[in-house]
Amino acid sequence: MILMILGLMLFIAGYMFNSPNANLQRIARPLSIAGVIFFLIGFSTSVIRKVGTGEVGVPSLFGEVQNKTLESGLNFVNPLDEVTMFDIKTQNYTMSASHDEGDKEGDDAIRVLTADGLEVIIDLTVLYRISPAQAPAILKQIGADYKDKIIRPITRTKIRDNAVYYDAVALYSTKRDEFQNRIFKAIDIDLKNRGIVLEQLLIRNINLPASVKQTIESKINAEQEAQKMQFVLQKEKQEAERKRVEAQGIADYQKIISTGLSDKQLQYEAIKAQRDLSLSPNAKVIIMGAKGNTPIILN
Repeated sequence: MILMILGLMLFIAGYMFNSPNANLQRIARPLSIAGVIFFLIGFSTSVIRKVGTGEVGVPSLFGEVQNKTLESGLNFVNPLDEVTMFDIKTQNYTMSASHDEGDKEGDDAIRVLTADGLEVIIDLTVLYRISPAQAPAILKQIGADYKDKIIRPITRTKIRDNAVYYDAVALYSTKRDEFQNRIFKAIDIDLKNRGIVLEQLLIRNINLPASVKQTIESKINAEQEAQKMQFVLQKEKQEAERKRVEAQGIADYQKIISTGLSDKQLQYEAIKAQRDLSLSPNAKVIIMGAKGNTPIILN
C-alpha cells in the first residue's frame, strides 16, 4: 500500500513537471516512469499475499474482520485488506519456576493451596493449536494475543480451582494423573468454546514444602528398610529349610545303613579289603583281630 501511494505521488509530480520548459521535462519523464513502477510493485504486493506453511490468514477491511481465511500459498486479496496471520501448528505455553524455561521471564510457576492448606508449586506446559475455521472469530473476539488473554489466565485459574480437592502428598504421588486429567477436561471446555483445541496438558513438576518432602523421604526410607528386612528373613527361612532337609537326609541314610548291613556282609567286605591290601607292592604289616574266621596276614 505504501509503495502504491508513493508511486502515485511520483506520477502526479512527473505530470505536474511536464511543461514546455526543457529542464522540467527532463525531470518529469523519469518521475512518471518511477511512479508507474512503484505503483505496479505496490499493487502486486498488495493484491497477492503469501501465507506460510502451517498458517492461515484472516483479512480485515478498515477494521471489519471478514469471515473467511486464506490458506497456505499465494492468495489474491483486496489491496486495501489488512491480513493477520495465525499459526495453526501445535504450540506450547510453559509456566515454570526456572527463569529460562517459561514463556515469561523469571519465576512463572503456579502456586496453589491444597485441601490440607499447604502451598504447592506446579510447573506446567500446555500444548494447543488454533482451529483454522475459528481464526476469524478469534481475531474478532480475542485478538492476535490470545496466549496472554486466554491460554495463560484460564490454565492458572483452573489449576487453582481443582487443586483444593487434593492433599499435597496425594497430589505429588497417587493422585497426580487424576489431577492432570481433571484439569485437562476443565481447560479443554473453555478453550474449545473460544476456537482453541487443547491437545495435551503436561505437569512437569510438583514442588512440595520442605517439611512435607522430608516426611515423604522418611516414609520411603522406612518402607525400603522393611522390605530389606523381609528379604533377609525370607533368606534365613530358606537356609533353615535347606539345613533341615540336609539333616533329614543324613538321618535317613544312617537309618538305612544301620538296618541294611549284617555281620556276614561286614566280614565279607573286610576280607575284600585285606585281599586288595595284600596285593599292594608296598611293604606292610597287617594285624587283624582274632574274632571270627578272619586270618592274620603278616608280611
